[in-house]
Amino acid sequence: MTDDTRALTGRVAIVTGAGRNIGAAIARALAAAGAAVVVNARANATEAEAVARDIEAAGGVALPLTADVGDADAVHRMIEAAVARFGRIDILVNNAALRRERPFDTMTYADWREIMRVTLDGAFHCVKACLPYLKRSGAGAIVNIGGLSAHTGSKDRAHVVTAKAGIVGFTRALAHDLAAENITVNCVSPGLIGNRPAGMPEPQHHLRHDTITGVRGVPNDIGAIVRFLCGPCARYVTGQTIHVNGGAYLGS
Repeated sequence: MTDDTRALTGRVAIVTGAGRNIGAAIARALAAAGAAVVVNARANATEAEAVARDIEAAGGVALPLTADVGDADAVHRMIEAAVARFGRIDILVNNAALRRERPFDTMTYADWREIMRVTLDGAFHCVKACLPYLKRSGAGAIVNIGGLSAHTGSKDRAHVVTAKAGIVGFTRALAHDLAAENITVNCVSPGLIGNRPAGMPEPQHHLRHDTITGVRGVPNDIGAIVRFLCGPCARYVTGQTIHVNGGAYLGS
């Protein structure tokens, strides 16, 4: 096995929903491995710019860009800006998602579509926009970020559970479709990751599970797995869902 400390040098990565938490940790991890990183946020330019500054302060290269991934035109503009700056795209991390809780009997179709638009439609738009460049890469990588509740179910999260389960299916389908293009496609499923946005309550499904390690994870745990999946040591890994949850869920 080769040393992948700077294995992504010369590569360009797009990370959606990278203004905070897991997305920010993924962006920093890819940059630390040498990739130039597009730090996407839906609308909060301040957050994206802060993550980009962190990356650059550590010696990396980053470009903060705002775009609503549920808007195909906005995604295409973001990808055009990324290519204009860096000339290529090798890695796409579909992290952007919404995580709401609402009982199904009060859930409206608008509530349902809000989640699907970002989580599933957003992943679709980003893959479609990046695909011509990923094909040229020669060793492209797509990593979709799933979630624990897609595998365990969760109360008051029918829309989120369905969307995240869809991401698993999307991953498996794309792995087949893109294998001939030398593009790997995998899903990372985080669970019981410790720090949440300020003021956000503990998700209900977190209260129904516990780790076997006795500790909660941190966003950097997810960043490390994504970094591996995007590097040369993971070229034989595709179509997989990798669970990162301290043993809270042991299924396939």
